[in-house]
Amino acid sequence: QVLLVESGGGLVQAGGSLRLSCAVSESTFRGDLMGWFRQAPGKEREFVADIQWSGGSTYYAGSVKGRFTISRDNAKNTVYLQMNSLKPEDTAVYYCNADASGLRYWGQGTQVTVSS
Repeated sequence: QVLLVESGGGLVQAGGSLRLSCAVSESTFRGDLMGWFRQAPGKEREFVADIQWSGGSTYYAGSVKGRFTISRDNAKNTVYLQMNSLKPEDTAVYYCNADASGLRYWGQGTQVTVSS
């Protein structure tokens, strides 16, 4: 079973930075696309960013473009989300996802809290 393990969440002041990591448990896993979603209290889960596993093309939600950067390390089967200039409205549980062969896998989520 493929597991996605997220880390790097926490509490930060507005304007600060955090880096999230998402490691795929299976070393032989080869996904098509990996990305991040987030869900704030009382709101639906929303797309944040994604990256193609081969080629590295990226795509961002308008609300984070220019502040967040998604990257990957294929050798480590890990995807990162560098979050800069954080705002209180970025507060949410952040979920990593991986798409492979028509299936979508999810991590357990990591809390990011940005104080004003």
